Amino acid sequence: MRFRKATKNDVLEIVKMIADDDLGKTRENFNIPLPNEYYKAFENIDCDDNQELIVVENEAGEVIGTLQLSFIQYLTYRGGVRGQIEGVRIRMDQRGSGLGTKMFEWAIKRAKERNAHLLQLTTDKKRPKAIAFYTKLGFKNSHEGMKMHLD
Repeated sequence: MRFRKATKNDVLEIVKMIADDDLGKTRENFNIPLPNEYYKAFENIDCDDNQELIVVENEAGEVIGTLQLSFIQYLTYRGGVRGQIEGVRIRMDQRGSGLGTKMFEWAIKRAKERNAHLLQLTTDKKRPKAIAFYTKLGFKNSHEGMKMHLD
């Protein structure tokens, strides 16, 4: 298994994983050819030093997982940096294999390397299995998150 920075050639497989669940099916536009908006987003992520879009490959070189780490500099916590983990997805045939735990171990290590003092995430309340998984990893439900969709 290998963790590496995603390339433009990985975008199709990443979006396929993002769209491959009950919530993703309702908000993503996974078609071939892939809509250009995904490639534009990839370019924006790729050129930002505070964004790391990561893929996990198996021994055959197939993309089997993905996550995005964002590093946010702020003034609180004495000018601290926090890591934000988003878009964690595992290819359907790899779910339940322990890959998710390995991905989070990698992300925690990477956040420490970037001198983040905490790693945070959000997950939809409609994902009880994900919430249980994150809790098992040591994440605490410490804040009440709020969002406003700006459609």
